[in-house]
Amino acid sequence: MRRVARRAAIGSLPNSAGALKFPREARLVRRGEFDAVYRAGKRRSNSHFAIFLRANQLPQSRFGFSIKKALGGAVVRNRIRRRVREIVRCHRLEISAGWDIVIHPKSNVAKAEFATVTADLLRLLPSA
Repeated sequence: MRRVARRAAIGSLPNSAGALKFPREARLVRRGEFDAVYRAGKRRSNSHFAIFLRANQLPQSRFGFSIKKALGGAVVRNRIRRRVREIVRCHRLEISAGWDIVIHPKSNVAKAEFATVTADLLRLLPSA
């Protein structure tokens, strides 16, 4: 019962048979990787997100998330992080390969409808 309630609060989908994963190879981890995207990348934004894109010449896209302290306390920031990671995890295969992407959510992501946030993020990302 608790997991179902938690999943409903985040807006996530049940993971059937582990088909949708978010492996380490699909993440930007080091500060240098983030800095390279900021320096040489393009910026796109809308009412919920600002994203930075840079071509990476790899067979898959890699994602990084930057949630600023100005968005709220730890509980709010972690909720935003979980929501954005869930969107990327579920739609990672629909996003075209070969990009490093850093996602900056805005404060209204925490309370917005999950479907709206998903649509806004997917509109900004390069599609396959």
